[in-house]
Amino acid sequence: MSVWPAWEVREHGGTLSWLYVRLDFPDGAGVDALAVVSDGGSVCVEEIRARPALSLDDLTVLADWIEEPLLEAFWAGERTAGRAPVPAAHHDDPGTGRGRRRARPAWPRGAEGRLLLAREYRAAQAAGADPVLAVMRATGHGRRRSLGLIARARDAGLLTPRHARR
Repeated sequence: MSVWPAWEVREHGGTLSWLYVRLDFPDGAGVDALAVVSDGGSVCVEEIRARPALSLDDLTVLADWIEEPLLEAFWAGERTAGRAPVPAAHHDDPGTGRGRRRARPAWPRGAEGRLLLAREYRAAQAAGADPVLAVMRATGHGRRRSLGLIARARDAGLLTPRHARR
């Protein structure tokens, strides 16, 4: 695995560094990625190119493969530049526990979740926005799953029925 800097942006007292990552595997497969690391210690992958294409399972594991080397390269670059930022929650700190990683925000289940969903839906309707898109943003789920959640909120009586009953 190799990591090298692409470019860096400093503004508002913080630093964002774009880094290239290359993973070469013994069987000839390879992954090239462009990632952004903030001085708070967060990593965001912007672009991935893989030969052959990655499966969804491999894609979920990719973050674990590249996180450690990216952060090491970032902090080494910060020390070389003479800046010594204090990471907000650096993963090497013994006091920080690593919980389960979530790609989407936590959303309450059951009646509380349906109530929040109905509020989001009605607020979007009142604002003239797409209510399904508002629910998608709030829950982090795709369109199909969000429509299912909306249907359950309708069934619970929290939203008006879709069609007039005859």
